[in-house]
Amino acid sequence: MNATLLTRLILGALLLYQVYNYGHDLFVNRKRINDGNMFVTGAIGFTTNFFDTLGIGSFAPTTMLLKLTKSLKNDRLLPGTLNAACAIPVMTEALSYIKMVKVSGLTLLTMMLSAMLGAFIGSRIVVRFDEKKVQVTVGCALAVTAVLMILSATGVTTKLGAHNVATGLYGWKLVIACAVNFILGSLMNVGIGLYAPCMALVYLLGLSPLVAFPIMMSSCASVMPIAADEFIKRDDYARAPAISITVCGCLGVFVAIHFVKHLNVTFIMWLVIFVMVYTSALMLIEGSRKFKLDAN
Repeated sequence: MNATLLTRLILGALLLYQVYNYGHDLFVNRKRINDGNMFVTGAIGFTTNFFDTLGIGSFAPTTMLLKLTKSLKNDRLLPGTLNAACAIPVMTEALSYIKMVKVSGLTLLTMMLSAMLGAFIGSRIVVRFDEKKVQVTVGCALAVTAVLMILSATGVTTKLGAHNVATGLYGWKLVIACAVNFILGSLMNVGIGLYAPCMALVYLLGLSPLVAFPIMMSSCASVMPIAADEFIKRDDYARAPAISITVCGCLGVFVAIHFVKHLNVTFIMWLVIFVMVYTSALMLIEGSRKFKLDAN
């Protein structure tokens, strides 16, 4: 069995697990699916997953829009909602890009497994965070993501891989890539998106820019069900926003893959960066204020 096929089988098994685990929780708690405006969050899910398919990432924009529309009653629910809601749309992206883009099966499989291991360990730490810790952590995450998106929007990360043609990593480069992806997988539990840093990582190690898509999407797709599992068990996510983001997010992915061939996303990216910086500052201020109140 080759590594690419094994990657697909793992993603397929995780997809079935996510559908069962997530669906079972929603069915058991169907009378509690009233914790948010599903029309607003559905629009958010469609938009962010549409652009996620084009490589912008969905965690930071979704966090930003949920915060601005006040769609969550408690910021502590952000990490769980993001991981539970976006898992199935991103799995759809990953399976599509693996089919469309030529990439080394060994590189794809080992980087994905490293991210999964990081998520498994990290999820057991993050679920113990209270609201103020989540606010400060996510605020920092948004700030870091904004910096990485600025580098992407200004062409810095693209230039890193402008002349790269490799489709796989081997030896010490593969070891470094797996070690970094382990860290990135663990950080997804607090809402730090993997796309931008993973893209910069594969560029620096010499891979073709297009190869970043199946790698980063497979890594995210494998991480989310693992991270979501812990949040679902602890009832640490908002069900109504999550289900509408999932359903409309899958529709956004379908539209992006099948109907969008060329789209200039530069303006959208800069708009996201601007609002992301504002949201980051807002969450850091709120979290810091609560830390000070607790100290007093």
